[in-house]
Amino acid sequence: MNPNSFSSLPLSPAMLANLDSLGYLDMTTIQAQSLPLVLAGRDLIAQAKTGSGKTAAFGIGILHKLNPTWFAVQALVLCPTRELADQVANELRRLARSAGNIKILTLTGGVAMRPQIASLEHGAHIVVATPGRLRDHLGRDTIKLGHVQTLVLDEADRMTDMGFYDEIAGIVSACPERRQTLLFSATYPDDIRRATASFLKDPAEVTVEAQHDNSQIEQRFYEVGFDNRNAAVARLLSAFKPVSTLAFCNTKIHCRELAAELREQGFSALALYGELEQRERDEILVLFANRSCSVLVATDVAARGLDIQSLDAVINVDVSKDTEVHIHRIGRTGRGHEKGLALSLCAPNEKKWVKLIEQYQNGPVEWHKLDELPATDATADQATAQAAPMVTLCIMGGKKDKLRPGDLLGALTGDAGLTKEQVGKINVFEFMTYVALERKAAQGAYARLSQGNPLGKDFGNIKGRSFKMRFIEA
Repeated sequence: MNPNSFSSLPLSPAMLANLDSLGYLDMTTIQAQSLPLVLAGRDLIAQAKTGSGKTAAFGIGILHKLNPTWFAVQALVLCPTRELADQVANELRRLARSAGNIKILTLTGGVAMRPQIASLEHGAHIVVATPGRLRDHLGRDTIKLGHVQTLVLDEADRMTDMGFYDEIAGIVSACPERRQTLLFSATYPDDIRRATASFLKDPAEVTVEAQHDNSQIEQRFYEVGFDNRNAAVARLLSAFKPVSTLAFCNTKIHCRELAAELREQGFSALALYGELEQRERDEILVLFANRSCSVLVATDVAARGLDIQSLDAVINVDVSKDTEVHIHRIGRTGRGHEKGLALSLCAPNEKKWVKLIEQYQNGPVEWHKLDELPATDATADQATAQAAPMVTLCIMGGKKDKLRPGDLLGALTGDAGLTKEQVGKINVFEFMTYVALERKAAQGAYARLSQGNPLGKDFGNIKGRSFKMRFIEA
């Protein structure tokens, strides 16, 4: 028997069949090392980078011992951000398809409390939450954690970095002492080890080396003067033409400046940093994920917990002083079996940080010259080439209006005359829906969708009802 096969684990036939249908054929390294310990009931400290398959590692463990007939919160997963919490909850729902009617509830900030309280009154088996919002619910006595069997701290280093330690400690004290605790973290420095020691009992430790396969992620370093960074980013984007790029800056001011300069040059770029309102943050992430924005310029704090699939390139506009942060950044490209590109700009006074990266990677980095790249062509054709492949149609209606992705797809491929291939991601929120449309076909679809609407050209006909709509672009 293949030791990396899920069938080597004591899982139910239904779970194995579901894993097979999801394309989970062999375990990733973190799954192979941690799942036997998790299934044996051990507490665990697991070091693994984003994209290593850690959600399935703890998700399978949670579902293995969950009792679907007992309506109580049996498992709790804490995540640093709303985006990661949503992503984890969706992955758990996929993993739980074989186990009957398992209710998984997400509790995060940035959305109204009342619907969450109503959902909690109906009960849940698994709760995925951010620490701040969960503490709010505990304070209101709207959730009971007395039956939690499995507690997961996902991206524990990020949660403590973001100042959530006191909230986490309070949440842990509300859980039973007799429980299994699983701590997943990209890094595990001594201060976090000391801070979380009381949460775990005789934990096993698993570390998956935070290195990246050079054959999968191509790393290139460019020396550039500090004042020439923004121009260098534009030159890299023009030369390599990635469809989807995450560019890291060390400050929110630089994020805003770089995104504005790129937009002036015809690139589709947005900035993501702390202090944005949740609605703005949600909209930016929707545009980037659905390919209506080609370049997301972000700080490390703002990018925590993001898991954007199919990221063509990462650009380190500033070299990180922390080698593990550098590894974490570039690991966002080259996911799965895809090739990735990591481009780093380095001022002369930052070479000492590159030396640390070389020590960490046990080998030299590759230096290249910006002059070797083709010069930027400021023609109309070039500007068109730099535009994102999709545009987003924003519809003023959502779950509260009983809108579903199928309704939008039906209207767009019916009345609006688009093919399925011309419609991208559809994100339905409580009061708003975002639909990615192929750029060339978007205006025609808009006109046909609003044709004959008595309220005017800014209203679309969907499910026999009128919804206000508009395009939003980076």
